Amino acid sequence: MATPQLQAVRRWVMTGSVAAITVVGTVYGAGLKTDQEVKRERKRYQEADPEEVIAQLQIARDNLVLKKNEMERKIAAFQEKRKAKEVEALKHRQDQEQPPR
Repeated sequence: MATPQLQAVRRWVMTGSVAAITVVGTVYGAGLKTDQEVKRERKRYQEADPEEVIAQLQIARDNLVLKKNEMERKIAAFQEKRKAKEVEALKHRQDQEQPPR
């Protein structure tokens, strides 16, 4: 009969093995599903009419234009804040350089 310590080691090994098998199976299954979805999308794209392709591309373009405009707005806001901080720092330096009267 195995000692209690040996049984504990076996239990840990079995638990780790089951967990590893589960993780590997999950990752492999997710990869298979992704591959199937990509193949299905590619097939649908190849079978699409030119009008459908143009419509899909126009939708994608519109989304990209929205993202571009949003990024430009954020960049402009950031530059305004930075410029305001620079002006404030310059004022603060000038106030410190002026001797009190």
